[in-house]
Amino acid sequence: MAQGAGRTLGQVASVVGLAVGVALFLSVAAVRHGFFDLQVYYGALRHWVHDGGEIYDYLRPFTQYGFTYPPFAALVMLPMAYLPWNAAIVVSVTASVVVTAVLFWWLVDPISRRAGWTRWYALAVALCLAAAYEPMRETVNFGQVNMLLLFLVAVDLLRLLPAGSRWAGAAVGLATAIKLTPGIFIVYLLVTGRWRAAVTAMGTAAGATVLAGALFPDASREFWTEALWNTNRVGELAFVSNQSLRGVVARLNPEEPSTVAWLVLVAATLALWVWRSRAAAAVGDEATGLALTGAVMCLVSPVTWVHHLVWLLPALILLVDNAMAASAGSRRRRVLLAAATVAYAFLISRIVWAWERDFTGVDGFLGSNTYVWISLALLVLLPVRSPSAPARSPVGATDVAQLGEVDRRASAGERHRVGRAFTVRG
Repeated sequence: MAQGAGRTLGQVASVVGLAVGVALFLSVAAVRHGFFDLQVYYGALRHWVHDGGEIYDYLRPFTQYGFTYPPFAALVMLPMAYLPWNAAIVVSVTASVVVTAVLFWWLVDPISRRAGWTRWYALAVALCLAAAYEPMRETVNFGQVNMLLLFLVAVDLLRLLPAGSRWAGAAVGLATAIKLTPGIFIVYLLVTGRWRAAVTAMGTAAGATVLAGALFPDASREFWTEALWNTNRVGELAFVSNQSLRGVVARLNPEEPSTVAWLVLVAATLALWVWRSRAAAAVGDEATGLALTGAVMCLVSPVTWVHHLVWLLPALILLVDNAMAASAGSRRRRVLLAAATVAYAFLISRIVWAWERDFTGVDGFLGSNTYVWISLALLVLLPVRSPSAPARSPVGATDVAQLGEVDRRASAGERHRVGRAFTVRG
């Protein structure tokens, strides 16, 4: 009993120390954006609801930024128009924190089991580290919806799809109706042969879009015919915050970025993603499928602002998970932990902003695109985990058996792991 109490006190002390360290780091490194994007959503919705204007005609005063999401997103956010500004901030921050905690609860569980940590301790450490992660702190400080979308996709890929639920795909469809970029997860379902889930996702996205069109015909017409195609509303492609392949190409020649070069890079990247995603799906490794697709989405999207890189979080967590699945003291464990540490260190550093004003030269090419190189490395090197044998773990045999539990899928001939007892292959 005394030993258990001492262990708990040690864990509490280490979490408190880590939290203090992160707070000190944020006091120096974090940039205050004043919930800029949330102000855009809030202003557009109030302009639409209370002033009688069209939501896509609104621009935040003295800026070129307006509401860029589909009409269904406006429907989901509509209650915000009736809230005081401070209440809208509280709802935004609380929602991001809650869904992040739930997502991490799912992803860090295998790490806690392999390391012999209590689950709350692993979650607390992960949340502290996430607070320092630049895309996360930017998401919260801008008032963005990134974590809500990632959570919706994770519900499908980590919970509904492995369980063979007939609702698998619905959450991906909702995410796609709110913002178009998660639609790549519908493509993921298609290229990995999950036809029923893909049809459900497409049907849900279409249904949500039609519903919004029926409720808001004028707004829907303006979005699909004008606002969607107005790239000036999202910002400058060559801006250093655009950490996508399009941003890389644009920074090479900001005046006339090569569309052909970008499309060639996108095609090659997508081909690699299809190959790796199919390999992950073939062994039921849905978590890696989620991570790979999140990374490729960041790469091929024309605009991937730094805050969008929260989609890399599953890949970083899986690097640690794969490391802990390797033998203690093995070279594989050391390499994977080092890779996760280096990637995380860069992604909390704001390093790309050193080239915000001048990204010319070799150093500018390498440095201003640092986060792109990390996304590419994760897409290429993130291990695919085979469920052929239980992972090494300090927990007992009963726990290992629970980790390897298999659920029957509803569709014949397919099976997926619901546990996290994967060994790394290749």
